[in-house]
Amino acid sequence: MHLRLIVPPDRTSRVLDTLVDDPRVTSVVRLPGAAQRPAGDVVECDVTREATSDILAYLKHEGLYDEGSVAIADVDAAPSRNARETEKAAPGAPDDAVIWDAVVDQAYNEAAGSWVYYAFLTLATMIAAVAVVTDSSILVVGAMVVGPEFGVVAALAVGLALRNWGLTWRSARLLVLGFVLAIALTALAALLARAVGWIDVESVTADRPLTGFIWRPDRWSAVVAVLAGCAGVLSQTAGRSNALVGVFISVTTVPAAGDLALSLALWAPGHVGGAAAQLGINLVGMTVAGVVTLLVQRVIWRTYPRLKGRGKAGARVEA
Repeated sequence: MHLRLIVPPDRTSRVLDTLVDDPRVTSVVRLPGAAQRPAGDVVECDVTREATSDILAYLKHEGLYDEGSVAIADVDAAPSRNARETEKAAPGAPDDAVIWDAVVDQAYNEAAGSWVYYAFLTLATMIAAVAVVTDSSILVVGAMVVGPEFGVVAALAVGLALRNWGLTWRSARLLVLGFVLAIALTALAALLARAVGWIDVESVTADRPLTGFIWRPDRWSAVVAVLAGCAGVLSQTAGRSNALVGVFISVTTVPAAGDLALSLALWAPGHVGGAAAQLGINLVGMTVAGVVTLLVQRVIWRTYPRLKGRGKAGARVEA
């Protein structure tokens, strides 16, 4: 990970000494007086992913979060021998490390909400509704991929796991408002389609061999939701965002919302309960699994580095 720091001048020497002395840190650069807002010295360095949380804790202890600046970026490749030797000094594997400050920051970004989030969730729900009408499994997958809800579910899990009740409330509120709006707008679109004769109640109640599973949740719905929640949180904390695509197409939150909207608009009460249950099972299952995954990761990374030994930055913070 690459860190770009703005350090108050009275702390630059102390921060530099700590970074240079830590074997898990390399490529340390100082630009005296280069920063203008906030004013200070610019310090840049590369840190092994496993040590990043330790280094950030030290920098927070030194007041850089309040009186300076800290920016984190991924390093795609570092082919030098120096970088490889630095990596060997850190315990564990890079993919196993969790940068908690980055996880929390990302969670706040996901929970902020935007018109883009509401638009994508509504469009995904409408695509799911069309999938129900046409009994198209391809459209179901498309709706799953378009849906943006997992980021908010992950933010909710982070808030619960870290007991950050403000983040928890913001995430839960955004999740509820997003699905309520998406279902309501999709239901209105369904009523319009019914008015012009495109669909009727049989569009929902007819035999649907390819999409009938959406409103008929079973034990496997819960199993898949839990597995997807674990995989999704791991992919985010490990920086493997490409794995999220697999999570998106494994859970039926958005398809269930589309089925629910259609069932309400065309009034198919036999399907309303099933679709609502499918939606609830997936959201609750992913959230619970995400919380458990985060708690397990916290326990592992509180104990494993102590068994292997830590760098000087982490030792100074604990002292």
